[in-house]
Amino acid sequence: MGSDEYRPKRVPAPWRSALNAQGVAWLLVYVCLVLLPLALLLVGPVPPGREFLRELSVALAFAGTAILALQFALTARFRRIKAPYGIDLVYHFHREISYVALTLLVAHPVLLFVLSPRLLALLNPLTAPWRARFAVVALLALIAIVLTSVLRRRLHIKYEAWRHVHGILAVVAVALAVAHIEGVGHYVNTPWKRLLWIAYPSLWGGLLLYLSLVRPWRLTRRPWVVSEVKPERGAAHTMVLEAQGHSGMSFLPGQFAWLTVGESPFLRHEHPFSFSSSAGGRKRVSFTIKEVGDFTSRVKEIPPGAKVFLDGAYGYFSIDRHEAPGYVFVAGGIGITPLMGMLRTMADRDDRRPVLLIDVNREWESITFREELAELEQRLELTVVHVLTRPAPGWTGPSGRFRADMLCGLLPDDMLERDYFICGPGPLMDVVERALHGAGVHFRQVHSERFDLV
Repeated sequence: MGSDEYRPKRVPAPWRSALNAQGVAWLLVYVCLVLLPLALLLVGPVPPGREFLRELSVALAFAGTAILALQFALTARFRRIKAPYGIDLVYHFHREISYVALTLLVAHPVLLFVLSPRLLALLNPLTAPWRARFAVVALLALIAIVLTSVLRRRLHIKYEAWRHVHGILAVVAVALAVAHIEGVGHYVNTPWKRLLWIAYPSLWGGLLLYLSLVRPWRLTRRPWVVSEVKPERGAAHTMVLEAQGHSGMSFLPGQFAWLTVGESPFLRHEHPFSFSSSAGGRKRVSFTIKEVGDFTSRVKEIPPGAKVFLDGAYGYFSIDRHEAPGYVFVAGGIGITPLMGMLRTMADRDDRRPVLLIDVNREWESITFREELAELEQRLELTVVHVLTRPAPGWTGPSGRFRADMLCGLLPDDMLERDYFICGPGPLMDVVERALHGAGVHFRQVHSERFDLV
């Protein structure tokens, strides 16, 4: 943009209000869809002699099944749904609401067994009717989903394998739960109730079709190729991609995309990575990836010319979405990646707003982008403070375990006026968030990006 100083586009107040209203509206839609089966329990005839505890157990099961069906919508990456919240918050909600669904569905048989212990015979797969077998298998599938998600790293389950198993178990759980409802028959005895339990399976079936076929097909029309893969400090590599036969991808600094390397996106071997390049380049983008797992350790072996597919861009973690007179960036390790994308974008725009970057790493030699950060200090109103947790003898900068008092001692005088962007390991982010809130920084000024979406 030449020598003209960049002036950020202020997000209009009506647009911000609309975004907040949209978030409330989507939340209300979600709550209504969860509670709708409970409302329809009151419609139509109910079998005589049904105790309150029995009806309560059915209500809990209906709510749990509705939550399961809606889980497919939460992971479908619809930008309009995720825009008011950010995809990391939506995935966090997806994870936490799974525990709620499991609790509700476990409570269903437990209440029935308390009411009538003879119903324990329904757990015998040899003598139980098929509707009871469907319920047991659906519940076991849901338990397996939760356990494999929580214990994935401890069990050394590869990410790709976990995703496939997770999807299969989810389909099994929802399909058999609906089959159980149909088999019992008491609660599909009116047209409205039957229509409801046709609509819910149709919803997740349609979403499954979209995720498995429609979206991958759309990605095949916009392929990318690897231009180069270059090593970086900190056991990381930068993969540079170029658009092949299309206009590229528009994204905001700090956002991320799902990346699939190979001839087809239908295999769904995709991984989320933040853009490390400036948002000014649509047809040439880069991702800086640290070796921490099976796929990331093979990035350096990807040859130039390899085909890549990108699904994006996603995320609310961007200076373009949170305009402020200045910023404080806090990075831990490879968490510098989205922040580097923001700094490179600011340099391209000649954005002169002040930025303090606190970059936490183990050793001096492991600091990713170390030399470029020094160059950016000369081009921007940027101050870089390196914190080393394992410094070599002679290091005079901040060192040791990153603490709240260390952070507060580094913050600028106008700390309450700036916005904060934090990305790195969970424990580091927790320390920073608590310290900022304790120092009086408004929670709306604090923006976090957690890489672990599982």
